[in-house]
Amino acid sequence: MKNRRNIAALFILAFTMFLLGGLTSTKGIVLEEVKKDIGLDLNEFGLVVFIFQWGFTIAGVITGYLVDKKGLKLMIIAGTLVMAAGLVGTGLAQTIVFFLGFYLVVGFGLGAMTVASNAIVPAAFPKRQGMMFNLTMGVYGVGMFTTPLLLRWMFDADISWRTFYLGITALLIAFIIYIFSIEVPKGKAERASFSAFKVMLRNSQFVFVMLFLVFYVATEVSFLNFFPSYLKTLQLDHATTGEKEKLVANILSAFSIFFTVGRLAGGWLTEKIGEKKMLVSFSLLAVIIVAISKFFANEWAYLFALTGLFLSVLFPTATAIGTKLSETGGSALGLVYVASGIGGAFAGWIVGAVSDKFGPSIGFNLPIIFLIILLIIAFFIKDIPDEKARTDVENR
Repeated sequence: MKNRRNIAALFILAFTMFLLGGLTSTKGIVLEEVKKDIGLDLNEFGLVVFIFQWGFTIAGVITGYLVDKKGLKLMIIAGTLVMAAGLVGTGLAQTIVFFLGFYLVVGFGLGAMTVASNAIVPAAFPKRQGMMFNLTMGVYGVGMFTTPLLLRWMFDADISWRTFYLGITALLIAFIIYIFSIEVPKGKAERASFSAFKVMLRNSQFVFVMLFLVFYVATEVSFLNFFPSYLKTLQLDHATTGEKEKLVANILSAFSIFFTVGRLAGGWLTEKIGEKKMLVSFSLLAVIIVAISKFFANEWAYLFALTGLFLSVLFPTATAIGTKLSETGGSALGLVYVASGIGGAFAGWIVGAVSDKFGPSIGFNLPIIFLIILLIIAFFIKDIPDEKARTDVENR
């Protein structure tokens, strides 16, 4: 019975993270098709990213409380239903207003699914949480890698982006039926304490970590969502639109492979060189690779894929530092969600607005600016050994 329950928990986690990785890496590709279909301009494109991020963030902050009151099973089903409803509405939307509204619902549902499914890990695998979360990163990367290729195949076969979203809805319905048929482990999500928020925000180191996460997410969101629009403005040896679309899918898939490899190896590398050095060195390498890639984009477009390797370790490393500075992991992770939402929403809005007014090439300079700010912030973050973190918490 316990083995069956653990297998079910692993499947729930893997399904959710595959979905999260797939939707993260394909929003930009899908929105390029939506532009053709319902007349979405780049400013509205940025607004889509803005509301999706806020939907995801709001769900992430409140789901922890609801999991404790209503239980994991009900919250997973509720999050999946909300996301399915959002995808149906998005897939059928004929106007920009309806598309934007339902995309907010998609973000909210996916955020709720993610938090609830992650809460299964400590309940089902209390002694193997680290291994399970590493496995999660691997599944997330597989979703990032395979979904752009699947989407590109669909577009080559003249299958609409609407079918893509409605197809995911069908999978979600099957997933809900599966959840009803199994026993889900009882567990609690990491909860955020608002009183602890005030304490942490008086800690300058935690504020630097938060700012780092804001600009990290701004970089990742702006890169993944606006890269397709930018690449299609390049000459690329007079490539056709179809050839550029294939190139975008291939580069994003390669980005995902590097991202996954970096995430899986990041823990080992952090132990070798330390967290601060990881943040500084990988932020610097990310600035260099994105700047060189953009300068030589017509000749070396595939170089953009290496960005995934250098971005991969920044978020988990900064989050690890942040949790050491907090008495409760839930409070730290709650603020991580807030920082992620601010960074993603801010980037979606400003990059979309700049791209719409001055062109995608100018707009795509902003990820480089975000990375430079990220690098500067990294110099202000200090290494916090585990032993010191424990002592600080005890002293409080």
